[in-house]
Amino acid sequence: MFRPITALRSLALVVMAFAATACLAVALILSPGAAQAQAQASPQASPQTAPPVDNSNDGSSPITVELKGRPAVALAGSADWDDGMHAIADAIDRLRVEMSKAGLEPAGNPLAVFVETDDKGFRYEAMIPLASQPETAPVLSNGVRIATSPAGKTMKFEHRGSYDEIDTTYEAITAYLDEKGLEAQNLFVEEYLNLPKTSEDEGAQVDIYVFLK
Repeated sequence: MFRPITALRSLALVVMAFAATACLAVALILSPGAAQAQAQASPQASPQTAPPVDNSNDGSSPITVELKGRPAVALAGSADWDDGMHAIADAIDRLRVEMSKAGLEPAGNPLAVFVETDDKGFRYEAMIPLASQPETAPVLSNGVRIATSPAGKTMKFEHRGSYDEIDTTYEAITAYLDEKGLEAQNLFVEEYLNLPKTSEDEGAQVDIYVFLK
């Protein structure tokens, strides 16, 4: 799994489901006619009126993309999962400041290259692509350097919604790869078409590139 889901979160869902089931069972035992009354009060929706299923964040419709390496400004960092978006957004802001001081123009969306992950957190390279390799080495500071973005065969998935919910997309990605018998490297890239100010905002647009072995 690319983004580990904590045991506490999974346990909380199980407890909530068990509690809801137990409450329903108690209500039916105490009121034998409750089930019949509930059925009369809440008629079943017909297939024509049932709400559509929203699959926008399930990551289940990938395409194969051969990424080419591009020159970029880069900044290495690490973070825990809870602080992930803030750390990446801060690194991207620092890249933009250094690019502005050096007179470098961006030529693509910001990226985060995840190079190592575990249950606690991850190491990453924040990157902003450049149109071409600078002819002379620019003066960069604060750990920013010129690098090349990863290249290779990938599966591209999409996440649309809040960044806090991106774990759901990664779970779907893991399930898809398992189903198709595909083996992934411990290397993936998030491309930020739109990264909101906070992780709760619903406007995040992230393309996820998973590198295959």
